Amino acid sequence: MVRLFQKTYDRMFDRVMNLLRDGDLAEVWSFDDRQTRLQMEVEAKSRGIELRARSAYKPLVNAFLEEIDLSDVTAVSVSYPVSSFADAKRFRLEAYPLAALVGSRSLELRPKAVGEDLCYDVELSVGNDVHTRAIYAPNRVYRDLTGQQVLAPTGWLRVPARGLDQRIETDFEEIYKDAMAVIAAHAWRSEGPFFEELNFSVQLPQMDEPLPSLDETMSLREALHEDLYFSALEYFTLKSGKMLGDRNVRPGQIVPEIIFATGCPELSIELRPYDRRARIGEAQPLDEAQQALGEAQIVTELNSLPGETLTCETVVGRLVHARYLKGTDAPILISGGQHANETSGIVGALRAARILSTSSAAHFTVIPCENPDGHALQGRLSAGNPSHMSHAARYTALGDDLEYRNGSDDALIFEKRLRIQAQGQTGARLHINLHGYPAHEWTRPLTGYVPRGFPAWMIPKGFFLILRHHEKAMVEAMALLDRVTRRLASQKELMDMNGRQRALFEMHAGPNGFTLVNGFPCMITVSDQGLFPVTLITEYPDETLYGTPFIAAHTVQMETVLAAYQSWQEIRRSAST
Repeated sequence: MVRLFQKTYDRMFDRVMNLLRDGDLAEVWSFDDRQTRLQMEVEAKSRGIELRARSAYKPLVNAFLEEIDLSDVTAVSVSYPVSSFADAKRFRLEAYPLAALVGSRSLELRPKAVGEDLCYDVELSVGNDVHTRAIYAPNRVYRDLTGQQVLAPTGWLRVPARGLDQRIETDFEEIYKDAMAVIAAHAWRSEGPFFEELNFSVQLPQMDEPLPSLDETMSLREALHEDLYFSALEYFTLKSGKMLGDRNVRPGQIVPEIIFATGCPELSIELRPYDRRARIGEAQPLDEAQQALGEAQIVTELNSLPGETLTCETVVGRLVHARYLKGTDAPILISGGQHANETSGIVGALRAARILSTSSAAHFTVIPCENPDGHALQGRLSAGNPSHMSHAARYTALGDDLEYRNGSDDALIFEKRLRIQAQGQTGARLHINLHGYPAHEWTRPLTGYVPRGFPAWMIPKGFFLILRHHEKAMVEAMALLDRVTRRLASQKELMDMNGRQRALFEMHAGPNGFTLVNGFPCMITVSDQGLFPVTLITEYPDETLYGTPFIAAHTVQMETVLAAYQSWQEIRRSAST
């Protein structure tokens, strides 16, 4: 282990108090949770200062939670700022999930003229009266490690009587700035992988805040995890000579571990060897699994199936486990866990395989957890922060997305080897690839708020399908999508969830861009690059789900596999007659 950096930071409140005087009437915006900001106000009052402490993160939403009384309000209208340094919808997105918080009251969100005014103008209708107020959203423009100009929330202080109206760098921002400076200044080798594990350990005294009546949580610790992980990945992408967004970059495993701890914030950055511990977990009834499975149960469930055992190794030395059942049906591949923080597909694949295996004609390969290194990391991260998305566990221990590995490079194929083997061994033309995405809002506040490269994925919008097919496979691919969506559209609970999430998404983000097939949202792309002529990808908002919602998620994954398997057999039989 090599320590690159360690520092303890002054609290934001101490920085503010150094600028204030007895008798001041002041406003401050900081990256602190509600409890901490209330404590700041109390302590300031004991020193003869009237301080209003507000959140620099999602200031409009926090104003509605903390300051705005909606008891007699019948309608809400918000004019949101638009900046030339950000996406036109940036502040509209930042208002999420206001549409849910106002309940049955009417809500209007409309853009202001492009300019430097960074205030939300709020109108509250109470009877025949309209009450107005401005909600300031402090931001700054800076150039990040990618060379791009970024409009990012920041700390701010106002003391009108003394003419103070200025930015204050918060401890939250300083942690991020120091972390980026350390990786930019380090003498890395010329080519990746640059490390086994690059670890950012942060102790942050900020509690998560659940939002009422929603599966949503505002979390500064989660936001810092996302900014540190993706910013570091972007840095090493550019250092590797690749374009931002390239999923074939291999820096190593980037691991931000952001834990709650009282006292002053702390940051430690270390280079560590790979963590080779297995993901543990008590065995659960598969049909009723309420959280992600441990490594041992995945292997046990596979071994309970008939057929041939298949394995390959990861760069860390963990095994990817699969099962091959040879029958008279048209062969398919079923996989889950490519992105290992999307855990419902692992359970769904195993449940479907167990049902399919009862037929003597069954012909399929199932790889329930393609990315065991990421799966182990997700378990490690979720132990301390179970409600966080943990995107550091998304990719492999090399840091890349196994989907994009070149099959001809045998020395670096690792986890993808079983996909290639399944296709070569069976000639399968269909790959059912089970995925998920965030079940609550995904933000990167210190790099512009909207996740760079993933803007369409930042707000849940229900369960949907992605169909990718070769040009020559169009007829059978579209027939598959038609049959599968007909079956899925009959599931009332699924369609009700989709309706609720779609309405909230579209209020804040606009039309989702889906093609509706039998009333079911789908995305369809044509490319001859895929290993399989037809790939059907599921996308369930499963990251951070537990209990009954998690059971619902892996049940939909299972039902999709069963519908696709049966539909594919019907299509192939029709094609052969």
